[in-house]
This record gives sequence, C-alpha cells and structure tokens, in this order.
Amino acid sequence: MTLRGRLTAAFLVVVLGPVLLGALFVASTLAAVDRSRSTERLAVAASTVRTSVDALCQQLRATADAVALTADPAVAAAQLVGRGLAAAVLITDVAGQVTYISPGAPSTPWQDCAGSTEGTNGGSNRESPGPVRALAAQVDLHDRAGTRLGTVTAAQLVDPAFVARLAAVTGVAVTLLDSGASAARVTHTTESRDVRDAVLAAAVGVRGEQVTETSEGRYVRRLGPSDAQPLPLVLSVPSERPPGLHATLLGVVVLAGLLAVLTAWRLARVTTRPLAELAGAVDRVAQGDLTARVPVRSRDELGRLAAAFNRMTRETGSYVAALTSNRDQLRGHLAVLGDTLASTHDLQRILRVILRSAIGATGARAGAVLLVETGGVLVAQCTEGLDGRWPAEEADGSQTLRVPVGVGVVGEVAATGEPQRGRTEPTEAPTGEPRCRTYVAVPFAAPAGGATATLGGPSGAVDEAGAAAALGVLALYDRLGADEFDDDDLATLRTFAGHAAVAVDNVRVHEEAQRLSLTDPLTGLWNYRYLRESIRREVERASRFGRMLSVLALDLDRFKDVNDTYGHAAGDTVLAEFARRVRGEIREVDLAFRQGGEEFVLLLPETDARGAAIVAERLGAAVRDTPIAVEAYAGPVLVTVSVGIAVFPDHGSTGREVLEAADDALYAAKAAGRDTYRVAEARSDLPTREIPVLACAVSPPDGLPRAGQPVQASREPGGPARSDPAAGVPESSLAGPAHARPDSADDTPDSATGAARAGPDAARPGPGGGASSGPHPPRQSRGR
Repeated sequence: MTLRGRLTAAFLVVVLGPVLLGALFVASTLAAVDRSRSTERLAVAASTVRTSVDALCQQLRATADAVALTADPAVAAAQLVGRGLAAAVLITDVAGQVTYISPGAPSTPWQDCAGSTEGTNGGSNRESPGPVRALAAQVDLHDRAGTRLGTVTAAQLVDPAFVARLAAVTGVAVTLLDSGASAARVTHTTESRDVRDAVLAAAVGVRGEQVTETSEGRYVRRLGPSDAQPLPLVLSVPSERPPGLHATLLGVVVLAGLLAVLTAWRLARVTTRPLAELAGAVDRVAQGDLTARVPVRSRDELGRLAAAFNRMTRETGSYVAALTSNRDQLRGHLAVLGDTLASTHDLQRILRVILRSAIGATGARAGAVLLVETGGVLVAQCTEGLDGRWPAEEADGSQTLRVPVGVGVVGEVAATGEPQRGRTEPTEAPTGEPRCRTYVAVPFAAPAGGATATLGGPSGAVDEAGAAAALGVLALYDRLGADEFDDDDLATLRTFAGHAAVAVDNVRVHEEAQRLSLTDPLTGLWNYRYLRESIRREVERASRFGRMLSVLALDLDRFKDVNDTYGHAAGDTVLAEFARRVRGEIREVDLAFRQGGEEFVLLLPETDARGAAIVAERLGAAVRDTPIAVEAYAGPVLVTVSVGIAVFPDHGSTGREVLEAADDALYAAKAAGRDTYRVAEARSDLPTREIPVLACAVSPPDGLPRAGQPVQASREPGGPARSDPAAGVPESSLAGPAHARPDSADDTPDSATGAARAGPDAARPGPGGGASSGPHPPRQSRGR
C-alpha cells in the first residue's frame, strides 16, 4: 500500500471510527434499554399473576372452609357455587369416595393451589399429564367432635376466559402450558398465531424465570409452577425498539464514510506530493546519483525534511571512500568469525583467532593471550608480533612468555583483576615481558556459572573476595600511529576477553565432560565403556606390530561378605583403596578399568604371560599382605584377589575373545580356592603363522609364551643348546598358589620384571637379533 493509501486509511479510521462506535453505542444502548424495560414489565406482570392466582386460591380456600363449617355441606356448596365464589365443590369421605360434586363441575385434572392435581375420585396426583382444567383449594371436613370426616375441594374453572383475564390484568400475553412433561404443548394462550411458535420455542430453552428474546423481537419469561403460583405460564411482551433502527444507523454510517473518503483522498494527495518528490530523489541516490536534490516548497516539516535530505546527500559523498575501506575490513572480520565458529573445541585456534581479531580491531602491532597454569604462572598460549621485542640477553629465538601472577604488568592484571593501559619505555619493560611503548592488558575470568569455577585447577580458583580468579590475560602492545590505547580500545578488548573466557570455559567443560564419561567416579579408573574402546585399540596395535597384549581379569574374593559385614560404605572404601594399590603396581602405559562391582580389568601392552603372572603375583601380595583400614570400624578389612590371565594372540584373535578367555581363567582361579591366578588355556583353533627365531633361541623350561630379552644359550661340545637359567625368568609355576615365590633368592619378582616385562628398548632388535614385545619397566611415579 502506498503512503497516500495509508494516509487515506488512517483518516478514514480516525473519522469513521467514532461514527461506527457511536452507531454501535446507540444500537447497543437502545437494545439494552429495551431489554431492561421489557424485563421490568415481565417482572411486574409475573408479580401480578402471582397476586391474582394467590387471591383466587384464598377465595377458593374460604369457600371450602365455609362448606366444611356448615351442618349441611351439600346445600352450602350449592349456594356458594350459585353466588359464583367457585365453579364447583367436591366433597369426599375419609376413604376418598365422592359424596357430593357440584353439577357441571369441570373435568379433571384440577390443579391444587398447593401444587398437586385432583382426579375425579378426589385423590391427588402430582404426575397426571394433560392440560389443567381447574384451579382448586382443598380443606379437611370435621364433625363437632373434631373427627375427620373427609375433604372439601373448591375449584375455579381454568379456561381461555381465565387466561384472557390474566392477560388483561398484567398487560402482557399469557400462555398456559400443558402440565405434562412437554413444555411445547399449549393449553390456552393469548398469543397471536404468527408469533406463538417462536414464543413456545424460546420458552423451552429458558431455565427458571430468566428472560429471553425471540427472533421476532418478543421477550419471553417462564412463570411457575411453584408453591405460590401452581400454573405453568409463559409471559411475553413485544420489543419497544423503533422499527428500521438498524437500517437508519447503517445509512448514516455509509453516508459519513463516503464524505470521509472524499476528504481523506484530497488531504492525502496534498500531503504526499512532496513526499513523492523525496522518494524519487531517494531512488536516484540509491542508484548511485549523489547529486539528486529535492525542491523545498515550504517551511513546514516537509520543507525541513527536504532541506535535511539535501544536506545528507552532500555529506554522503564524503563517506563513500571510508565505507569502501570499511567494507573490506568487515569482510575480514566475517572471515574471522567463521573461522572461530569452525574451531569450537580447538583452544589454540580459538585464542589465535581472538587475538588476531583484537589486534585488527584496535590497531595494535603485537599481542599475546596468557592463561594461568598450575603454580600461579601466566603462560602465553598464542602470540603475534613479539619477534624482536625481547631483551638482547633473552632473544634466543625460543623465548616463551611466562610471567608469575603478581609480577609485571600482566601479572598484576591477573592478580588484581583490573585492566591496565599506559605507556612505558622499552628499557623499563618488566623482566620476562616484551619491550613496548604502549600497552593495554585486560583480564578474563570464567563466566558466571561456568565450569571453571567447579572443575578445580588454577582457573577454577576463587579469590578472598569470593569472585572467580582470572583465567588469563589478553595483552596488546604498541598501537599503530604511536598513540596510546584509549577507553574505546579498552572496551573493545574487554569484549574479546569475554569471548576468550567463554572459549576457555567451553573447552575445559568439554574436556572434563569427556573425561567423566570415561572414568569410574568411585575408583577413578577407566570405566567399561573405555575398556571396550581401549581393548580394541590395543589389540589392533599388537596385531599390527606383532606384539603381545596381556589382559588380567581381577575380582575381589568374597566381596559380598565385606558389604554384608561392614556395610556398603566400607565396601566403597575397600574398592577405592584396591584401585589405588592397582595403580601403584602397574606402569603408566598399562591401563586399569573397573568393569563393574568388584570386577576389574588390566591391559598390559607388550607383556607376555610370564610378565602378566608376575604382575598378578605382585597385585595379590599388595592386597593380601596389607589389610585395608576402614574408618568407623575397630580393625582393618582383610581381602584377597583372584586373577585370570589371557594373552593376545595366544588366547584369542579379538579383544572380546581375549577378555572372555581372561574371564574364564578368573573362574578357574576362583575354583582353585581364590587368592591366586590362572592363565587361560591356549586355543587350538587359532590361526598360526611362522615367526623367524634365532638358532640360539630355545623354549623356556616352563613352556610359557614369553617376550623380552633373548635367552642366552650355551652349547656344550657335542650337545644341544641349553638356556641359561640365570638369564631367564622365575621358574615359579603359573598354576601354583598366588603366594608361591621363586625358590632362588635371585628369582625375585623385581628381577623377573626386568626380564619378562622389558621396556621399549628391549622391544627393538638387539645385537643377537629378534624383537621383544615386553612392556616398559615401571616409572618413578606410579599411577596416573
């Protein structure tokens, strides 16, 4: 819609709105007044009907009382009927038999003033269907002694004349309904035939004595039956609204609308002409013609608008060049933004993008993003333009920006949490910081509710005031043009620092969530989910490089008794302590898992069956020899462990098969009396392949598969080659009890570890030839 159309519509709304509202108000007011007056008329008519019916009932009761008090009721009844006080009198005995009834009495049913109907035999029947023929009042008949002799009923005929008298008294149309269940059956009515059906239809839907309106404009009200008025009546009055009211109001609205349309069109045309000229000039400017001008025809608002447009076009030309250069800069920022969104969890990449964007937005020559690490030291994660800014004695090409918290500019910013900017001389640069002339440094902390406040570590620390300590510092150096960084640069840098804080927090949340999804919360060991992934990976690696992989299935013996005796809290303590001891007995390259409950699994890469047996013996001794202290109990808890050993590829070709073989060996260890270990039985159906073996290599005396340093063979003159027991491994039986030890003092587990679980150097071909798949030796710091 054009502006002229909108102005015309607005004028029409302003003009026709009140007209329409006025017409609606007049129509609704007249309807409300008419309904109110009609309702009031019906209420007065209802009150008049109740009064008339009540007066008639009182007259009938008086007539019945007069008959009952006379010595000859039949004579008195005839006299009272003759005087017109009642249409008929009915006298019955105590048995209900009629003893007297006036000649020409109306037929039944008679509607009792009390609400019941009288039959021909004088009994009352509240459910008798059919039209009401008479209105009756009943009293008891007694003798002088007060004995009840029967009843006397006086009745008045209910006919069209009776209904007409009620209509004349009330001034409204009266309809007497059938006393039966159907409200649509009419007994007598004063309604005309053309509105009778509409009145009856409206009366059917009326509840109680509410007032409703028919489509013909009549107001209808139900009345009775009730205690005060036993007749079912319908009262109606015609509407008093003037005819043709709605047509008159509609004509007035249409005439006002035509006048308003003509006036609005004229005003809109006069108003929109200068605007049309302005729109044309704007189109020319939009097409690149900055020489377009608008004629100023008046000094009103439109004239001032035209003058302002002319000034705007003149000034716009001076900004075209600046906008062109800013467009290129905007494209660069959009590319940076896309790069940031693409590197969601790459912290280094995100920080690099943020740093470059901050440098480009502030015009700095160099900058760095530093994060707080363990020990309270700020370490640069990414830098830009710092080459050649180090002091001469530190310019070794491998300088890393490391600043203790509280030392220097960035250290003080990290310690206080307050940004700083200023100027300094290169000779005054703090130790460990690059040389610069101007600088600005802004700290960034974890967002409110971020994970760094709960994950712990240096970034999750909390200062004395209770606020989250800084995660790091974003520092920029030497603004282009040799000007100092201003407050706008500081506000811009705060924005980028906020992005850096969110990035660091998101990455750490992701890393922590990934770690928690793979670890057991009670023991800190890897969980079963990571076990499935790790055993597949280790089996593939062992298969690719022709190495061995030992799998140990561990189960605490009678752990249920620990829970039943000491409680589940003590059981959790035992599991945690057992996991700690397991970590202390394995190498860093080994993997420990909690499979579930008291069941654990160890993966020993590049370890043969003998090395795994040594580990099993050491684990059994570590658990058996030192009882586990449990808080809140008098004594320590004694536990033992059973171990099942399986080796890839001797006991399975896949990780699942090796794990199942280790589990079968664990059951064998349990069956052997617990507190021991067993090696799985070698499978005969596994595929075999020839491996080159040195001529000097011989099978070990115990026949177990072994990897490690080559066995030194000695050959006696004229005899076969023999292995040197001193250079071999402990000769303890794998099927023996867990507490079995080598007989020789030289064959200790530690010495056996060096032979059977050789390190990575032993895995390389030695001078004697052959490769060892033995594991790395334990490092100085055990566990993870």
